[in-house]
Amino acid sequence: MRKMIRVLGILLTVGLAVVKGTLPTQIHLLAEHEVSSMADYERLLDLRSLAVEFYREFRNISTADVHLLGKRLGPEDLRCLADMAQFMSALGVPKAWAIKMIDAWGTIPSGYFRGNRIDMGNYEECLSVEGIISVSHNIKGKYCLMELPIAKWLGFTSELLAETNMKIALCQPSSCSADTMELFLKQLLQRLLGASDMSNWFFISEASCRTKDAEPWDGLTIFTVVLLSVFGATVILCTLYDYFLCPEQDKLPRPIRAFSARATSRSLFTIVENTASPNVIHCLNGMRCMSLIWVIFGHEYIINLKGPAINPADNLQWMSQPFSSFILYGTFSVDTFFFISGLLLVSIGLRGMEKAKGKLNVPLMYLHRYLRLTPLVAVAILVYFKMLPLFADGPLYDTVGFFDYSVCQKSWYWTLLYVQNYATSDVCVPHTWYLAVDMQLYILSPILLIGLYKWGRKAAGGILVVTLLLSACLFATIMVNDYPVMFKDGSQAEEVQEKIYYATHTHAAPWLIGTMFGYLLHLIRGRRVQICLLAVWAGWLLCLALLFASIFALYPYSKLLGKSPSVLDGALYYTLARIAWPLALCWVVFACMQGYGGLANSFLSSPLWQPLSKLSYSAYIWHIFIEEVNHRRVQNNTYFSNYEVMLSFWSTLGFTLLMSYVLYVIIEAPLEGLERMIFPNHRSAPAGKDQPQTESESRTKVVDRMEEQPEQLSETLGIDLESTIHKTETDLELSN
Repeated sequence: MRKMIRVLGILLTVGLAVVKGTLPTQIHLLAEHEVSSMADYERLLDLRSLAVEFYREFRNISTADVHLLGKRLGPEDLRCLADMAQFMSALGVPKAWAIKMIDAWGTIPSGYFRGNRIDMGNYEECLSVEGIISVSHNIKGKYCLMELPIAKWLGFTSELLAETNMKIALCQPSSCSADTMELFLKQLLQRLLGASDMSNWFFISEASCRTKDAEPWDGLTIFTVVLLSVFGATVILCTLYDYFLCPEQDKLPRPIRAFSARATSRSLFTIVENTASPNVIHCLNGMRCMSLIWVIFGHEYIINLKGPAINPADNLQWMSQPFSSFILYGTFSVDTFFFISGLLLVSIGLRGMEKAKGKLNVPLMYLHRYLRLTPLVAVAILVYFKMLPLFADGPLYDTVGFFDYSVCQKSWYWTLLYVQNYATSDVCVPHTWYLAVDMQLYILSPILLIGLYKWGRKAAGGILVVTLLLSACLFATIMVNDYPVMFKDGSQAEEVQEKIYYATHTHAAPWLIGTMFGYLLHLIRGRRVQICLLAVWAGWLLCLALLFASIFALYPYSKLLGKSPSVLDGALYYTLARIAWPLALCWVVFACMQGYGGLANSFLSSPLWQPLSKLSYSAYIWHIFIEEVNHRRVQNNTYFSNYEVMLSFWSTLGFTLLMSYVLYVIIEAPLEGLERMIFPNHRSAPAGKDQPQTESESRTKVVDRMEEQPEQLSETLGIDLESTIHKTETDLELSN
């Protein structure tokens, strides 16, 4: 048996999930093991016919064989023994339901030398089993996964090596618990593997088992379904009223317009041609949308890398390719969002304060922001927590997803308070950490706005000093705690992310650089800055150098078993990249606004980005839900390649946009409309007057508003989304 285990030792080099880091150093030594004999491998292959061997072992079982249960002689165990006897008897006849149950079993995974360690059998076939024994008794199928902890066989104890466990699907009577099934399989594996003590050789977790019987909906699930149904029904009724009973749009009541899918869609999909206005930064639409696509693309790769692929060994090669850097360092898309948020906050906020002679109603400003963002977050908590299990069902539901949303039961309120990145390690809907950071920075923004308005360049100098101090703090944190920026052994990953990624002060630099650049744009608003052609080319070359250096600086260390960067190198990279990236974006925005953008400006400022820009907040919230559903319900092994992930990405993006549109129409847009009714803008139309009746009049008003208040384009361009949908100028307008 010892020799056969050596056959499996060489396979451990490809068993770990890439997203947790890379392989421990000691794993590399296992590759030196050699297969001593083909007979050892042949013995391992005996497990390929595990279902057949199980039948051969227990075909004569009866209710009198209580010795198979050991000390487990409770009523449930005896019922399991009786059902197992009926199962074996039905196989001998044979009966269709029994054949289906044994046919649903998995085998030793084919291709384990390439990292394929899971055979999921046939999940649906097992759950569909229902053998009629008598009028009052049926035998139903129960799907479980048996795990063979091969790393422990070799004497390794690292928890990370659990990723190398071989998993084989079993289908058993639902009356049998996982522990009882272990007792049955213990006798079988003792014979097949030739081992006397099987206590640590395999296990079956009840958490891996599934039956067709679903748990009844609890009160919160019912409430979630009812809430969405009420909003959906209201939107349908208001849309029908809008379409059939109110042909004159100027007479459409504002509450009806807020809930009408027709009116919302007309506003959402209206594309307005760009106009030359110093108050509108058209390229931010494309910049925001490209960053959102980058986020979805990166998350799609990560969840595919975690999936049950038949070729995880290829992940190691993929990690060493230059293309993988775009995925591994896709976090710069988040820095782009923070940069845009800070830029718009200052450029729009100072303009609003000038018109209001320096007045700023801070409490109303906070309230307005909270009411704009929180309803969709609250719905997201309910949907992720209670609706995800209803949409996704598969044998690996608990292992291939991004996060465990059951923690929402005890930590949901931290998310609604936007302090989850500091208050708890069990974050409900974890990707909302970004909203927490942005909200905390927004809370500090009045100090910054008032300082810039009163002291101008001196305040900007102070912001620069704060930026440098926070960057120094980030550098010191990495150095003092000896934090790695590349997790080649999988250790410290969660701790490091909490300290240097989720923390607000670590992401403040891009936001502060955005605020300083916003102040610069405010100073030169309406003026054309003349730059010679050589300086323009130098600006673009420096910009591209900063962008590509941020993405590819650590590429020489990309080989999983190669050299890692020193702590000093990692600290310098991590700190300077957070400054270099937003500085490069400053040039992109400046060049596009001043007419030096060329093709970049044509692409980023295209009006075609406008609808997606308005959906960006909703898409950010819901794209993880689509990815979770797609991958938690998988019932067979996949194949990992760039092309396969690309196919998966486009389907994810399509369904994300569809879901985002639906939730935008029934939740986000109606509540936004009601919020505007409660806190009307002083620039809104006079009482009794609504939107223009005709589309041409509507477009004319849009263009006029572009000149006066570009921040109000949440109904048209979505310019004020501030990385998701941060309605900055409306906030400031209401606070004046």
